[in-house]
Amino acid sequence: MELSVQQLSVQLGATVIAPRIRTAGLAVTLAASAFALAACGAKSDASTSAADGGKGGKSPAAATSAKDAGGMDALIAAAKKEGTLNAIAIPRDWANYGALIDGFTKKYGIKVSVENPDGTSADEINAVKTRKGQDRAPDVLDLGASFAQSAGDQGLTAPYKVEGFDKIPAAQKDAQGRWFNDYGGYVSIGCDAGRVKVCPQTFADLLKPEYKGQVALNGNPTKSGSAFAGVYAASLANGGSLDNIQPGLDFFAKLKKAGNYNPVESTPATVEKGETPISIDWDYLNAGYADQFKGKGLDWKTAVPTDGVYAQYYSQAVNKDAPHPAAARLWQEYLYSTEGQNLWLKGYARPVLMPAMDKDGTLDKAAAAKLPQVSGTPTFPTEAQNTRAKTVLAGGWAKAISG
Repeated sequence: MELSVQQLSVQLGATVIAPRIRTAGLAVTLAASAFALAACGAKSDASTSAADGGKGGKSPAAATSAKDAGGMDALIAAAKKEGTLNAIAIPRDWANYGALIDGFTKKYGIKVSVENPDGTSADEINAVKTRKGQDRAPDVLDLGASFAQSAGDQGLTAPYKVEGFDKIPAAQKDAQGRWFNDYGGYVSIGCDAGRVKVCPQTFADLLKPEYKGQVALNGNPTKSGSAFAGVYAASLANGGSLDNIQPGLDFFAKLKKAGNYNPVESTPATVEKGETPISIDWDYLNAGYADQFKGKGLDWKTAVPTDGVYAQYYSQAVNKDAPHPAAARLWQEYLYSTEGQNLWLKGYARPVLMPAMDKDGTLDKAAAAKLPQVSGTPTFPTEAQNTRAKTVLAGGWAKAISG
C-alpha cells in the first residue's frame, strides 16, 4: 500500500527503536500500533554559572526540566551567560542541522561549536568518556538509539525532560529523560539520473550488471548507523528478518562479487563528483542532495525500496557532565519546539512530534507534503535484535566485501 503524508505522520510517532552507528535509530506507530524506525583542557566552571538557576531553581546541571531550573526565562539567562554550546557529529547538511544551529544562535545569541561533524555515535560516546571535566567535552549528543540507550544505562547522560516531553510517545523515550528520540527516516536508494540511465528502485535491482562499480553505502555498517540500516534493509529484502541480518551480509557479498559494490563512502562531495552515483542512505539525506545539487545540474533521484522497507529514529541526550549545562538544556528545548521540529521536517526528516503537531495544527504542511513517498509497512528491530545484528556485522562485514 502507499502511505499518505497523514498516515506517515502517525506512523513516525511511537515505539521501539534501533541504532545511527553515526549509528542506527527510528520507529513508527501505525495509527496506534507499531512503528509502533583526550586532549588537554581546563575544567570549565560553566556548571556553576547562574548556579541558583533563577528564582528558587536548581543549578542547570541538576535541573531535570526548565521548571526545575527556575523557569524558561531563568534557563535562557543562564545559557546566555555560558554563551557557548559544544555539539559533536552533526553535519550542517544532515537533516537541516545547519538551519537549526543558525536558528538557535540567532534566537539566543549562543555560539554553537560543532566538533567532528562527520563523526559516529561511537565517537560521541568516546568524547564524553575521555573529556570528562574538560571544557571541550560535548554538551549534547545526537545518537543512534542503541547508543543512546547504552549511554543512559552507563550513567553518561543526564535526565532532562523538555516541555514537550509528554507528547513524545512512551516507547520513543527513556522514562527518566536520559534520552528521547528526535527525527527519523527510511532507508532509500539515491541515484544520479544524469550518470545512471535507469535508476534502481529496489535492492533486487542493485544486482543488475548495468550498475557495476556504482552502489555505495554511507560508511562502514559496523560504525555508521545509515550503513547499518542499509544492511538491515537489504536483509529484509532478501528473506531475512529482524532476528537475522545475515541475508543482508550475503546480499553485499553478492554485490561485491558482481562488481557492483563501490567501497567509497558516500558523502555530498562524492555525490557531486560522481564518485558514488548510487547511494544507499537515509531518505532525508538523499532528498536533501536533490535540493543541494539542483543548481549544479545534478539530477539526484530518491526511491524508498519496496522490498526492504526499514526506518529508524535518532535520539537526543544531554551529557551528564556538560561544561555548559544550561545551554545544553536550552538546545533541547529549541529542538523540540515547533520551530525546531519544523526545521527538521524542512530537511526531509520526520520529527518525533510530527503526529502531535499535525493534530494541533502546528505542523508545516508544505514541508510534510514534500517527504519521499513510501509504500509498504516499515519494520524496525528491538534493542536486543540490534545488539545481535551488530555482533553479526562485526564478525562478518569485512569478509563479505573482501571477496
